[in-house]
Amino acid sequence: MTTPLHIGFIPLVDASALIVAVDKGFAAVEGLDVTLVREVSWSNVRDKLNIGRFDAAHLLAPVAIASSLGLGHVKVPIVAPFNLGLNGNAITVSPALHAAIMGEIDGNATDPMATALALSRVVAKRRASGAEPLTFGMTFPFSTHNYQLRFWMAAGGVDPDEDVHLVVLPPPYMVDSLANGHVDAFCVGAPWNSVAVDLGVGHILHFVSDILVRAAEKVLAVRQSWSEKNPDVLAALIRAAARAAEFIEHPENRAEAARILAQPERIGVDAEVIQRTLDGRLKISPDGTRRESSRYLLVGREGAARPDPAQAAWLYAQMVRWGQTAMQPEALKTAMGVFRPDLYDAALGQQGKATGPSDAVGAFAGPAFDPADIAGHLAAFKIGHWRP
Repeated sequence: MTTPLHIGFIPLVDASALIVAVDKGFAAVEGLDVTLVREVSWSNVRDKLNIGRFDAAHLLAPVAIASSLGLGHVKVPIVAPFNLGLNGNAITVSPALHAAIMGEIDGNATDPMATALALSRVVAKRRASGAEPLTFGMTFPFSTHNYQLRFWMAAGGVDPDEDVHLVVLPPPYMVDSLANGHVDAFCVGAPWNSVAVDLGVGHILHFVSDILVRAAEKVLAVRQSWSEKNPDVLAALIRAAARAAEFIEHPENRAEAARILAQPERIGVDAEVIQRTLDGRLKISPDGTRRESSRYLLVGREGAARPDPAQAAWLYAQMVRWGQTAMQPEALKTAMGVFRPDLYDAALGQQGKATGPSDAVGAFAGPAFDPADIAGHLAAFKIGHWRP
């Protein structure tokens, strides 16, 4: 007896645990007959999950929180019992913007404060010359990409709502938009940054792990009502995803995982590009310059798969900082309750370890993040919409 499930995903490398769980047969071993449905936009994934067309989904962590709070759309409580990835995003800029930033930089190009300050000088010169504001692409208003871009820019004195344009683009459309000059830069998940570099239309300026040491990116999301009616099915799905994450994190399995993910109906880009992502060895410039980072994308290692409510608190704090919602203690409690380490621990039969507030996020600017003091966190930043 197998249980049929329909699960939506976006063609990104941080969907790998779901894809490998299905295509390697780990889900079938757990008695699950999973149909993976490839989507283009996060609004499609969210809406189909909310109305029950999908049983589960590969979902932006902030969308799970926003849906549970009724922000930007209808209120549908969501639970996230498994992290599909920490980090994995990058900021990619056009050759022209890259040259402009490098022309203004004072310091190391991998230092996000140095590039943020250089960007502020580029923005000031453009304003003085009467040029149009720079346009940055991100994947969704309630997205890590939006908050990571804003956090980086604002640290250097650039107001993301006044000094530049931020526009929403589905991940697969980012590269064409950069190539056509519709945007000057974007923040997106793998593999689309690497695709832009390989095509010669972009330079990877930063890995998101330069900006935040640990950033909850995508989650395995289900409706709360569904989780309560199907606890055994959900536990089986968590186990299958955990086994897949463990498989992917073994270096000897990376080539096979990349081939699985490269299939046209999955991510649909060259396996070599995907393996670079999984290995954390990326080409960052069209001239072939490479950069390695063990923290580029964490699929399962270092406790990455276990949801951390402190990460949800940081995302909620960004929603407050940028005017998407008001600060309310009950809403913070709801946001943190979306991330469910208890369900993860129960499914895997283990006692998890919580991440302390001092190292829950590890942002490059501002004080250490403490979920118990959101107001103190927000008060440390000059740019934003929140006021005490």
